[in-house]
Amino acid sequence: MALRGVWQLQKLIVSYCDWGGSSKGIRAFMETHLPAFKEKNPQLDVVTELIRGQHPHLKGFYKNHNQRVVCVKNLMPEDIILHATRLRNALGRKVVKLRTRHVTKHPSVQGTWTTALKF
Repeated sequence: MALRGVWQLQKLIVSYCDWGGSSKGIRAFMETHLPAFKEKNPQLDVVTELIRGQHPHLKGFYKNHNQRVVCVKNLMPEDIILHATRLRNALGRKVVKLRTRHVTKHPSVQGTWTTALKF
C-alpha cells in the first residue's frame, strides 16, 4: 500500500528449495506468476533465494525497517500470489492489540454505557 503516494514495501525475497516437496507450489509460482508480478510492480525489488532443506517463505522488507515473513509451504501458486500481494499492500507497521473496543482521549466520567444499565 502506498502511504502518501510512496510504496512501503522495498524488497521481496522469495526463498525456496529446489528439491523438497513443500516447495513444489512456489517453484510453479516462480515459473508462471512471478514474471508478471515483477512486471506489474516495477517499484519492488524481487529476489529469489535458494535455501536447500528449508520450507519456502516470502520475506518483505519495508521502508520503516520492519520485515514480515510468510511461510508458504505446501501452498498452490494462486495462494502464494495472494500472500505476495498482501505483503505488497501492507504498510509494514507492527500489529497493535487494542485494550478496549472504544478508544478516546477523554473517557467518560460517568462510565461506559451498556445495555445492562438499570435505572
